[in-house]
Amino acid sequence: MAGTVSKLAAPRPAALPAPSSSLRSTALAFAPSARRFRVSLSGRARSPVIAMASGKEGNGAATKRTTLHDLYELQGQSPWYDNLCRPVTDLLPYIANGVRGVTSNPTIFQKAISSSNAYDDQFKQLISAGKDAESAYWELVIKDIQDACKLFEPIYDQTDGADGYVSVEVSPRLANDTQGTVEAAKWLHKVVNRPNVYIKIPATAECVPSIREVIANGISVNVTLIFSIARYEAVIDAYLDGLEASGLSDLSRVTSVASFFVSRVDSLIDKMLEKTGTPEALALRGKAAVAQAKLANQLYLKKFSGPRWEALVKKGAKKQRLLWASTSVKNPAYADTLYVDPLIGPDTVSTMPDQALEAFIDHGTVSRTIDANVSEAEGIYSALGKLGINWDEVGTQLELEGVDSFKGSFDSLLTSLQEKGNALKPATL
Repeated sequence: MAGTVSKLAAPRPAALPAPSSSLRSTALAFAPSARRFRVSLSGRARSPVIAMASGKEGNGAATKRTTLHDLYELQGQSPWYDNLCRPVTDLLPYIANGVRGVTSNPTIFQKAISSSNAYDDQFKQLISAGKDAESAYWELVIKDIQDACKLFEPIYDQTDGADGYVSVEVSPRLANDTQGTVEAAKWLHKVVNRPNVYIKIPATAECVPSIREVIANGISVNVTLIFSIARYEAVIDAYLDGLEASGLSDLSRVTSVASFFVSRVDSLIDKMLEKTGTPEALALRGKAAVAQAKLANQLYLKKFSGPRWEALVKKGAKKQRLLWASTSVKNPAYADTLYVDPLIGPDTVSTMPDQALEAFIDHGTVSRTIDANVSEAEGIYSALGKLGINWDEVGTQLELEGVDSFKGSFDSLLTSLQEKGNALKPATL
């Protein structure tokens, strides 16, 4: 049945408390009967945008199409959602709108648990059972991950394990501990016990060997905090080495994504360019991140071809897909789809937080762009180097900042959970 399709804004997670004055700047309401999402950003009201029925599902409900469906079906890129909180059933409208996976990190869980009372009952039970704050944290997180995996399992099954993943990160305190990361990844994989879970491991120098060992153990991995092409190549090699070392005759269920961060690159390099202050330097602001990402994709094409890769393919190996992370725009002067629109291409993933997801659904352009203007990207990358931008040093600084940020969120949440637990203990005696 022919239908009319218009863009659909993403809903706000309902696990947050009822909107207060501080929350009204991002207020979204969903009216199921109309398939309507009303959006207001930073106090600016928008007219509702509606996805009209393009067909009927088996239960008679109207199906919806958004730019996320087109992104996957026309361009082969999987849109994921970079957020998770309770109740995880809030993910169902996102799945209906075309989201095909979920990423989480310590900062996301810090915000979810500290800003919601949805975790209180389980937390009280855990404290009553004698759990300490960190043990309780992991049980809260694991439940969310398991519940989310269940929601995305149909996508995982329909794509034969190519999509439908939910990512959970090892403790950020282990970012410089090779063996500790391996053991944590094995433990998380075992306790979550879902085929479509990705264990997130940071791409620090100490954890690159961890990635190899975890892959060799048949555990699927989301490698996170990749900020430079040099480190990305080391991550690919760790994946290939791990597959070869696994001894498995069927590699089809061991998969991976490499999370290459985007917007944070511009945030740092723009400051460097502004400090240089020349017209040539200032003209390159906002161009570094996308240029480097396009060159990372060229490396991906090179590394996942040739005799070594073909030998692994014969055993069922799947490519380690590039995943664009940090896709929300930090500089309000830039287009709000800057880190999504130019990085669209087959066999890639784009994970988007609310801001980027809503912007792309509302006015993103679905077009293959990842391998367009590669020579221009090479020129930008080279020009930045000539201006004194050391790409490896940029990557190292951003990696340190990323690890520190996640550690800070993790430690802050554990402190607040400890305080909450201490307050509950007298009442549970």
